[in-house]
Amino acid sequence: MLGPQLESSVTVGGRPIRNRLYRAPLLECAGNGPEAVETLIDELEPAAASGAGLIHQGATIVREAGGCAAPGMTRVADSGFVERLEELTEAVHAHGSAIAIQLEYGGLRSMEVWHAGYRRSNPGLEQLVVSRPPWILRSLDRVGFLDLNPRVMDTDEVEALAADFGRAAARAVEAGYDMIHLAGANMGIIQQFLSPFYNRREDEFGIDPEVGSGVRFLERVHEEIRDRAGDVPLITKVPSEAAAPAPLQPRLSDADAIRTAARLDSIGYDGVVPVRCSVFWDMSIVRGAFPARAWRDPTLKEGYREAFGSRTRATAVAAGNWLQSRRYDREPGWNADLARRVRSRVDIPVFLEGGLRERAELDSYLGDAADLVGMGRPFYAEPRLPARLLDGPADTRAVCEDCNNCAVAQAAGASGNCRTPSVLEEAGALRKRGAYDRTGNERDDGDPTE
Repeated sequence: MLGPQLESSVTVGGRPIRNRLYRAPLLECAGNGPEAVETLIDELEPAAASGAGLIHQGATIVREAGGCAAPGMTRVADSGFVERLEELTEAVHAHGSAIAIQLEYGGLRSMEVWHAGYRRSNPGLEQLVVSRPPWILRSLDRVGFLDLNPRVMDTDEVEALAADFGRAAARAVEAGYDMIHLAGANMGIIQQFLSPFYNRREDEFGIDPEVGSGVRFLERVHEEIRDRAGDVPLITKVPSEAAAPAPLQPRLSDADAIRTAARLDSIGYDGVVPVRCSVFWDMSIVRGAFPARAWRDPTLKEGYREAFGSRTRATAVAAGNWLQSRRYDREPGWNADLARRVRSRVDIPVFLEGGLRERAELDSYLGDAADLVGMGRPFYAEPRLPARLLDGPADTRAVCEDCNNCAVAQAAGASGNCRTPSVLEEAGALRKRGAYDRTGNERDDGDPTE
């Protein structure tokens, strides 16, 4: 019997989604300035206009200060600003798509830890941490690559942070967002609570021995969101840290991730996104080639110096980036086997992303490893990629080459877009041939390939 196809509808937490293709969360680098909402519309509406069933707005910060993992991230702590985001949700809804907002707080991944220029501008900003930082981060602090000024949260402060996630979700629902997506991986504060590499707490927010993770924080966030935002569909990334180098222990195993997903299903989460990552924010997140073009771009050199403190340190970071690229080769659907195992244990939709590029791959995972399938980086080169995937044959493939030139440039404060001429040339040729045209109510939102 033929399983669900990309065009098949699906329901998440009672919310119908017109098809199973979603734009995964990315850094839109919109900030909170006067042009922020228009920037978000420019970034996200094309995916809806070209047919994606669900659009994710990338990581947004739940507090007014601290917690940003990269330059240009948007904050959703101010009610007045979030009200303006109704323009974005209305633009997406006009095309029949749903929109989710991903809520985040950085903790030890925050700019106040790693970005030299930001630290100089905010010298008194402490880092809220789950426990004392691991030895390897303390070592990097001693040699000057990081600047640790941590404050371990007491139980009341953890409760306050969970409440901030709830407040942010309530504001988002009022602005018309259809779904809340928690940034539970990529070394954000939620992963730090889940991970035994970071979490050595002795209160209720420590590691649950029955699950193998610090799942209690996600339970409290769930309670706060339900109390403040009602029955809005709620999903979260669920990390396995199996991609980390073997000496880095203890860490979340695949089995821990599966047990965590099952617990989240039992307490009322509406979907999970299983991902394999490391214990650091490294190339386990964006597997593929070393982004040589981005590191050599003369227009970005000053941004790297500002971020890492000097040209010498920026060169050292680039060398580490190269070594990581040797370890984390790209593979199609690198989260698929973990997602498949999770899906066999839960009764809620499983979202799959990571290395998906071809229409045939997407269809093959549906009904097997996942209920919805998504892409992220390919949208930088092809904002209207869904038009080709939904209307094309099985061998239709995104033009993205997994070169990562889009990703590393964001450390220098650059906006998220494709920087590889061969990829942009191919996307431009497709546009000229009408590959991104669809009938229906859509606007001309422009395209970086022109």
